[in-house]
Amino acid sequence: MATFRADRRNEEVKKTISEIIREMKDPRLSPMTALTEVEVTKDLKFAKVKVSVYDDDEKKRVSSVEALNHAAGFISHELGARMRIRAVPSIKFALDNSIAYSVRIAEILSGLHTANGSEALPDEDGVRRKDEKE
Repeated sequence: MATFRADRRNEEVKKTISEIIREMKDPRLSPMTALTEVEVTKDLKFAKVKVSVYDDDEKKRVSSVEALNHAAGFISHELGARMRIRAVPSIKFALDNSIAYSVRIAEILSGLHTANGSEALPDEDGVRRKDEKE
């Protein structure tokens, strides 16, 4: 269970890394890249950063995370300089698909909501079938 102090530290690291990423000029980075969560270990040696890339192309999402992992040393160095902390964590970026997943669920629910009462749920193949009672 995270403590208040750990939560504050994680949010501060997240804010600083976000600033650093916005200033980077790597063409592999998608402009729709956002940090969703940062988990820093208690001893400040490691930081796992979950990244959400809002893009339809899976290759661009993976490419953005690979670019961030490639620049992890630079980002870690900048983090240490900007936060002035003694122990700078080694950073590992991971793709977070939770936002894309929630958008997909919202689209499905919206489709169900706009459907009138005479339509059934999608079949196994995803095709909507009208009720036989009409």
